[in-house]
Amino acid sequence: QLQLVESGGGLVQPGGSLRLSCAASGFTLDYYAIGWFRQAPGKEREGVSCISSSGGSTNYADSVKGRFTISRDNAKNTVYLQMNSLKPEDTAVYYCAAELAAPCPLDLIDYWGQGTQVTVSS
Repeated sequence: QLQLVESGGGLVQPGGSLRLSCAASGFTLDYYAIGWFRQAPGKEREGVSCISSSGGSTNYADSVKGRFTISRDNAKNTVYLQMNSLKPEDTAVYYCAAELAAPCPLDLIDYWGQGTQVTVSS
C-alpha cells in the first residue's frame, strides 16, 4: 500500500518545539517534492513549507519563517518539519504531501498523509 504517514504531533506549551516526521510506505521519496500543510478548525488548509526532491530548495510560509525548518533524509525515506518557538496560532492538523518530479510549491499532489494534530496551549 502506497502511503505517507505523519507522526510527532502532540500538545506543547507556547515557545516549545516539536518535530514532525513524514514517512513513505510502499514507495521511495527520492524523486518527490514534499510539502507540509496545515488546517486549523474553521480555516482553509494552507501550505507551510516545501522541499524539493534533492533537498536543495525549500520554501516557507511567511507565518513560519525563522521558526520552522524542513529537511529530508532520503536514506530513511522520511521528511521532517522542525517547529520551534511554537505559538497558539500554529495549532492545526498538519499534513504532508508528495508530488513526483515537481518544484515547490506543490501543485498536482500524488499522495497525502492522514494528518497529525499539533496543539499549542498553556
